[in-house]
Amino acid sequence: MSTVATDTKQASSQPAGEMESFSYDDGIVRLFVTATIVWGLVATLVGLIVAVVLVVPWLTGGLPWISFGRLRPLHTNAAIFAFGGNGIFAAIYYSTQRLCKARMWSDTLSRMHFWGWQAIIVAAAITLPLGITQSREYAEFEWPIDIAIAVVWLLIFGGNFLMTLIHRRERHMYVALWFYISTIVTVALLHVFNNLVVPTSWFHGYSIYAGVQDAFMQWWYGHNAVAFVLTTPFLGLMYYYLPKAAERPVFSYKLSIIHFWSLVFIYIWAGPHHVHYTSLPEWASTLGMLFSLMLWMPSWGGMINGLLTLRGAWHKVAADPILKFFVVGVTFYGMATFEGPLLSIKSVNALSHYTDWTIAHVHAGTLGWNGFMIFGMLYWMLPRLYQTKLWSPKLMGLHFWIGTLGILLYIVPIYAAGLLQGLMWRAIDPATGQLMYPDFIETMPSVVPLWWLRVLGGTLYFVGVGMLGVNALMTWRARPAKYEVPVYSAPRLSKHYEDHAPAPVSELATAPVLEVGKKIEVWARMDWHRQWERLPVKFTVLATLAVVIATLFEVIPTFLIRSNIPTIATVKPYTPLELAGRQIYTSEGCYNCHSQQIRPMVAETKRYGEYSKPGEFIYDRPFQWGSRRIGPDLAREGGRQSSFWHWTHFEDPELMSPGSVMPSYDHLLTDDLKFSAIAPLVKAAHWLGAPYTNELEESDALARRQAEEIAADIVKQGGPAGVHEKQVIALIAYVQRLGTDIFRTEEAPAPSGASPGEEVPGEEAPAEPVDATAQK
Repeated sequence: MSTVATDTKQASSQPAGEMESFSYDDGIVRLFVTATIVWGLVATLVGLIVAVVLVVPWLTGGLPWISFGRLRPLHTNAAIFAFGGNGIFAAIYYSTQRLCKARMWSDTLSRMHFWGWQAIIVAAAITLPLGITQSREYAEFEWPIDIAIAVVWLLIFGGNFLMTLIHRRERHMYVALWFYISTIVTVALLHVFNNLVVPTSWFHGYSIYAGVQDAFMQWWYGHNAVAFVLTTPFLGLMYYYLPKAAERPVFSYKLSIIHFWSLVFIYIWAGPHHVHYTSLPEWASTLGMLFSLMLWMPSWGGMINGLLTLRGAWHKVAADPILKFFVVGVTFYGMATFEGPLLSIKSVNALSHYTDWTIAHVHAGTLGWNGFMIFGMLYWMLPRLYQTKLWSPKLMGLHFWIGTLGILLYIVPIYAAGLLQGLMWRAIDPATGQLMYPDFIETMPSVVPLWWLRVLGGTLYFVGVGMLGVNALMTWRARPAKYEVPVYSAPRLSKHYEDHAPAPVSELATAPVLEVGKKIEVWARMDWHRQWERLPVKFTVLATLAVVIATLFEVIPTFLIRSNIPTIATVKPYTPLELAGRQIYTSEGCYNCHSQQIRPMVAETKRYGEYSKPGEFIYDRPFQWGSRRIGPDLAREGGRQSSFWHWTHFEDPELMSPGSVMPSYDHLLTDDLKFSAIAPLVKAAHWLGAPYTNELEESDALARRQAEEIAADIVKQGGPAGVHEKQVIALIAYVQRLGTDIFRTEEAPAPSGASPGEEVPGEEAPAEPVDATAQK
């Protein structure tokens, strides 16, 4: 027996009610589809530019707003929130209406969502190159933009979505809707709590969290931004569009239930694995690893459910590029969700962390899973949205092969670069017991050729996106003079309802033709969950509780147990000038290349000095531990070089470090420092707990005095005179302070160049002797 279901057919268990006519709002879907393609081109182009200026920094011509440090956050945010975000919205607006048999609740809110989101993207595209940033990965936007995101995402988009569910005409909510619900509520939760700041101006704010707590919150957010922006909505996309394209039902309804709830509950715990062997408490790091390993099961449950949906339809994959995109996308999802838990294992992470291995892992998931799922969805929707044939199926097929080759040429060299970096950084000569590559710059020549191969792979991927743009444009030009707007009819949902099992669930609406001669698994009894599926508000509350409960188990101990962050008496807040220098440091995006966290490993302590302690970072808002080392770690940089050395290094990095890929920061040597802007920084830091006294009233004078001392020191060393008001002086003050506090004594503070071998009061000595002569 065969069963046929369409998007507008009422489930047999739905009692007859008043019939209502309705149509779908495909206009909003067309808008988001167009934005997805446009921002996809922008995101990949900026990524290509970033890859080029990384290896040829002089191409920027000294222009700060196109430097690697400022453009990399623009690329990541454009890829995630502009390209990925608009793709998610296009998928949700199209599928939600059809799964609910209802037009979106408010056309006005739909348009407000679209234009509000594009305005946010444009604001980000302007502010990030100008250096207006929080310097927190995937959360770089400053507080005015963060407020706009919260309003547009939660109130406008979330409100419109939830009201559509409430006013739906299909009783049971299909699995894709579950993933959409979890995405909306969890991203809102993550975004709000991670971006709580005290504003110092319209363009800057201090995080209410500091040091270890800030690192914990950032990776609670950062890991789960990947989970609930780049995973759960795309799984919803997979559950709707893959069965549609294959004309097959989802393989397993039961597996989708297990997959969904275990993924939503477990994912939220895994963030701490991003900060293994750092100043984060050991218990939090271990907990993050354990839950990351458990993610293997639900993640692969989703992959298996997707690929086995193609049972009996694999012959179509050979001929249909849309299915090829979906199959490769789901395969990359499986690869990425295998590798993620692998990288969370501490012994593996000790090698991979701070290397390009992480970059390859992220791009395998983003380019393969997210990119290809969006491409497959767009190619499937274009003829339906524009009510005409796709302009060139051959060009679509060529896009698939060019894009696949581009991904491979990107990730394979970067995996190799990551392994090279990790092995060379830890390499020790067995004969002498010393580092084989004591100078960080010695490791660069081995990876630069691999970075060039990444440029080639990125170019091919960008060309593929361009092919999609051409195909979409030409398909749009062939559209009819006036779109046909079909009108459907379905009965209004009754308030009283009894589910008589066995009964089909609305997921059968995903395929026009169902299995023949076989009992379909979704008919099996799942009464407890089927009750939730017809109660959208209750379902939303339960999904939110799953996320909140898991979060509280991690967050509460970190914030309440004092022993997690032991204090160090000699660690003092930054001076007013150093605060200004720290803001310049974050504004220029230095955290994209330099970490400030020395792990307790022999190779790291030999190269950089004493390993980092939790108590050193209690005044760091935001923390600056970093996630990648393109340059050396700076946690113990203070006093290693003279102030004039730093001046010359910012002016011409390669002169001081031959082979460096750091761009020139010549503008910092000529632009004046705004001393009047320092007082708000000091007041905000004091409000958050920094024990300032005289600094509150004399911040300008104290900053000028320290600047004059540094400028005079530069003159003594042969540098130029009259530079005490330049921005570089504040930056030098900050860099010279890094890592020196633990070598101070209360009676006589040590100079910033204190030896890394000195013992820290109240702290245990390092496990291995440290080479005090180790250079950058």
